[in-house]
Amino acid sequence: MTTEVKVPVLPESVADATIATWHKKAGDFVSRDENLVDLETDKVMLEVPAPIDGILKEILKPAGEVVQANQVVAVIEPADAQTAHSKKSSDTEVDAASTESKGAKTEISLSPSVRRVVAEHEMDVSQVKGTGKGGRITKENILGALNQSAVAISHLTSGIDSTARTEKRVPMTRIRARIAERLLEVKQNTAMLTTFNEVNLQQIMDLRSRYKDKFEKMHHARLGFMSFFVKAAVEALKRYPVVNASIDGSDIVYHGYFDIGVAVSTERGLVVPILRDADKMSMADIELKIADYANKARSGKLTMEEMQGGTFTITNGGVFGSLLSTPILNSPQSAILGMHKIDQRPIVEHGQIVIRPMMYLAMSYDHRIIDGKDSVTFLVAIKEALEDPARLLLEI
Repeated sequence: MTTEVKVPVLPESVADATIATWHKKAGDFVSRDENLVDLETDKVMLEVPAPIDGILKEILKPAGEVVQANQVVAVIEPADAQTAHSKKSSDTEVDAASTESKGAKTEISLSPSVRRVVAEHEMDVSQVKGTGKGGRITKENILGALNQSAVAISHLTSGIDSTARTEKRVPMTRIRARIAERLLEVKQNTAMLTTFNEVNLQQIMDLRSRYKDKFEKMHHARLGFMSFFVKAAVEALKRYPVVNASIDGSDIVYHGYFDIGVAVSTERGLVVPILRDADKMSMADIELKIADYANKARSGKLTMEEMQGGTFTITNGGVFGSLLSTPILNSPQSAILGMHKIDQRPIVEHGQIVIRPMMYLAMSYDHRIIDGKDSVTFLVAIKEALEDPARLLLEI
């Protein structure tokens, strides 16, 4: 008797999913709970595990096809004990031989994003050397190998046609299409305006330099800048509750809690997991949670619950070298804070020109409910808290 492999119940507000990558082919032996296929939605990646041990008899929905919850995508045929044992032994022998002779990495060791690139280019990962943790193959390793192959092919064909002009057309991923849709909605449906300021981060950098080793030893977390910015934002939101509010129809909803979204860049696009009740979190809690979210985001493991809600967002373009930008609102929120590159610049202190680590801050806001005065004074409150971190401790 065969067993059907079905699409799991999809998260709320997600209507369907796209078959991204099959990790097994018809005829392969599969183990219970082994990931068979990745499903891509417009918000998260989902894995579909094998419900039983057996042989993957048939794949009903190939990569690229759109599926709904509970739809059958494959059929597994139970394997008798002897077949299963033989199949597992064979797989083990092949894996061992492959690892010993080629240093190959099995598909199971690859992240979903790496699997997609490998499948797209039909690559042999046994020829790729991994530089990640424990020898894990990263996306950078795959792209590097592709680039080397392209260069080699270019040398071989350079005498054939040096004037060839090529194009490649690929469909948007589900999450990229959703990001484009949401950004366009924000531009069309809000009265978005941006205000700017700059902050001297000398005191924060001195604090980090003085305590980062003790902090990491005690909390097992790196002391970054984001925890300071989250704390400063929470204190400013307490003083200016309209910035923490949102519009619902003709009503303004004032949120009595502080759920801070932290934008994380991934290969599939920008995602914004939420630090819930950030006002109740210590700096160590914030740093640990952000690190956890970043790891989950890049491996496609974030859940819908971790990305839903949020009353205010912080995004850091500085990690990519951005000096100044105008961030777009994360609807239905009414404001977003943009961090940027820290740059050593001359400023005047007590009548003297000195060099300090400066950062431009940008706050985009919905002018329908946030006035210019509130936006400017809110950003100044963040600036003052960051330039004098004792304010964060004293909450003043």
